Amino acid sequence: MTSSWAMQVKAVSAEEPARLVQSLTGAILGCGGWVLSRGANDSGMVSILFEFERQACVDIYSILVAAGLELNHNGHTGFTELCQCTRSHFQDCGTEIASIDLEIQTFPVEMLSGPYPATAA
Repeated sequence: MTSSWAMQVKAVSAEEPARLVQSLTGAILGCGGWVLSRGANDSGMVSILFEFERQACVDIYSILVAAGLELNHNGHTGFTELCQCTRSHFQDCGTEIASIDLEIQTFPVEMLSGPYPATAA
């Protein structure tokens, strides 16, 4: 019997949408994942649907964080559970497929840094 692990993950980022799609696609492929769909809309929302073997879950989680994504609480919790469950049952499920539906709202850096402009020291 093959089971699957599917998650919807939301995040925010200060990265430019087209650049974020390109860098995350390369990182996911670099970890052995498959990008099923990807794109960005005019409001800065990036969507990436991808899959990977569960044995790569720590690498996938790491690249998302390293890309500067601020995952929501459920995203962090879901990845933690996936990684712990995979580690505990590696021989039984390491080659099973996990699916992630990732939605990222991008914002200009100026909006994330607060209401006051930076001043020279």
